[in-house]
Amino acid sequence: MTIKAKALTFGVAVLTVLGIGTAGAAPEAHDARSRLDVVQARGEIRVCSTGDYRPFTYRDAAGVWSGIDIDLAGDLAQRLGVRLQLVQTTWKAIADDVGRKCDLAMGGVSVTLDRAKKGLYTAPYLRDGKTPITLCENEKRFQTLEQIDQPGVRAIVNPGGTNEQFADANLKRARIVRHPDNNTIFAEIIEGRADLMITDATETRWQAKQNPRLCAVHPDQPFTFSEKAYLLPRDVVFKEWADQWLHLALNDGTYARIAKPWLG
Repeated sequence: MTIKAKALTFGVAVLTVLGIGTAGAAPEAHDARSRLDVVQARGEIRVCSTGDYRPFTYRDAAGVWSGIDIDLAGDLAQRLGVRLQLVQTTWKAIADDVGRKCDLAMGGVSVTLDRAKKGLYTAPYLRDGKTPITLCENEKRFQTLEQIDQPGVRAIVNPGGTNEQFADANLKRARIVRHPDNNTIFAEIIEGRADLMITDATETRWQAKQNPRLCAVHPDQPFTFSEKAYLLPRDVVFKEWADQWLHLALNDGTYARIAKPWLG
């Protein structure tokens, strides 16, 4: 083999290793469109929601959806000029479903670093934090984590989300009761099968309004700081549009109008 031929062979080998210059190493074609473009072309936006977290999201036995974020999802779809399709998900699966089963997640989604590893959040629209809810007769008994984390105390929790994470991290002596249905979990407290639940202050306020026997424990001074936002795929263009929509909704009276019947 001549020197020229050897050089040519070496050059082809290098290009092959680098993945360029050969037909077999052609890069895979990717759809360069934003999720925003995809949604508009489809004519439909798919919103994941758990349906078990009032006042943000609720799906009844007949399959009818309601809640603050359900109504806001309708407003988002209307302003985008597309149909709204609601997709049932769970707290355990919600971050994985975004981008796979749906275009974004709405419904009282707390901002967490773990979820932020998988997607992008809009700007937050509500400040919140974990606090107890219990029978009003026990309100003074469960003011602090030290009072709650005692042998014999039964703290009920819905699995898969931030409530369970908080309970697992902070309750070592109390008994954690894992209840799979967040729509019926507060009845467990009323019926005496659990002593309390630690959840977001917004939920404790709403549940206390619906059930006179339940009291939200210091909801204005929760144990933690958290925020609610909407979870999207890693798509900056789509996030920019969603942020602009949310900014308008928060400042043109849309959010206040939708939230008032639920939050007062």
